[in-house]
Amino acid sequence: MTPSRSGWLAATALLLSACSSEHPAAAPEAAAKPAPVVPAPPPVVDHTAILPSAGLVGSRVVPDHILDVAKLPGGNLGEYAVKGKKYQIFIVDAGTNQKAAFYLLDLKATLQKPEYLAYMGGYAGSDGTRDLYIFAKKKFLAGVVGLPKAAADPVAIELAGHLN
Repeated sequence: MTPSRSGWLAATALLLSACSSEHPAAAPEAAAKPAPVVPAPPPVVDHTAILPSAGLVGSRVVPDHILDVAKLPGGNLGEYAVKGKKYQIFIVDAGTNQKAAFYLLDLKATLQKPEYLAYMGGYAGSDGTRDLYIFAKKKFLAGVVGLPKAAADPVAIELAGHLN
């Protein structure tokens, strides 16, 4: 007895589908591809000497994501204690004025109801957990963290004088 033509075609189709490249047996080939290499962040220039010295408790270089903001590179962070108030000052050397301006906009996007500060070219506001006063000057993104606008303003103006 010979198989019918339709039975033979069905068996051939089943055999060909078993050899298809979409078969689960082909999955190990896809898994064998190496994971993409994530480049290390560029080295951060140490500008801690630029930080104002009055009230400075400590400073450090943050290798990447200053202020824990994913879109920002690394930078310099100073810890301050003045008249019982603790706050931070940060400086990011963006390399160019344009990059500093873009980083400012990235950081502004994290603020709730940012207030534009025309005389500083920056913004004041809160990211939900802390007060931020941020500005760009030349190739730097800089700011004060942890003080309300009125208290941060003179600190930021002094900091801007150090950024040349």
